[in-house]
Amino acid sequence: MSPERFFELMLKELEVHTEMQPYYKFLGKQSSWHFRRNYFLQRLRYIARYLVEENREGMPVSIWDCGCGYGTTCLFLAMNGIKTYGTTLEFYYDTIKKRVAWWGQYGDTSLFTCTYENLFDNRPAANSYDWIIVQDTLHHLEPIDDALEIFNASLRPGGRVLSIEENGNNIIQRLKLYKYRGNKRIITIWDEKLKKDILIGNENIRSLETWGRLFEKNKFRINAGSVQYVRYYLPFNYRFSDPEKLLEKEQKIQQGKGLRREYFFFGLNFVAEKK
Repeated sequence: MSPERFFELMLKELEVHTEMQPYYKFLGKQSSWHFRRNYFLQRLRYIARYLVEENREGMPVSIWDCGCGYGTTCLFLAMNGIKTYGTTLEFYYDTIKKRVAWWGQYGDTSLFTCTYENLFDNRPAANSYDWIIVQDTLHHLEPIDDALEIFNASLRPGGRVLSIEENGNNIIQRLKLYKYRGNKRIITIWDEKLKKDILIGNENIRSLETWGRLFEKNKFRINAGSVQYVRYYLPFNYRFSDPEKLLEKEQKIQQGKGLRREYFFFGLNFVAEKK
């Protein structure tokens, strides 16, 4: 199933599972629809590039989605015949069961399993996975060095971490986050299901350079060819422009190094390989 087809079906699902609408705001303001669609699809296409297109031969692959949220990525992979194990600490965990039932009409959802657990409490067995997905999750993991050490140990030789993050150098986002939380980048929260305090990154986004140092320290190497910056244009740019042409312009800008790529793109995708 293509990312575009998955997106079309997900719009239908949102009409049924209305509790997801505040998070996936596709049924909100029409003026920002193309803006949100482009961003969602760019990220899903990135996942498809590495986990679907590279797996066309059907070779068995073991994937852990750490911080799977609503399970959207895992469901997309299941629709493409790929098995994934997800873990999450989100309060909407119970919604995943309803989603699995709904998507069962389009593919084999038994390929997606999910548990509510903290990776620091339940470390995977060594050499368990070929891929680890961390989507909108990496900046929440603390202590980050401990998390990356767990990732390294749980990956097989040559295993990879696929990260979809916010760009910590984005000027607008940095100002918004400073207004929201100041410099309080790490906090402790109470987890009602686990009945314990958990250390968490408080939207602790970082730049590619900073991530590079952290991964290198923990025996990973970021693949330079995998780096992708996404979402340069803002919603108002879409009002009088063709969304596909804007996307083409955006992709051309991100291919060249410079201030615009480093400081004005919102999203950052990369793959880190275990040494």
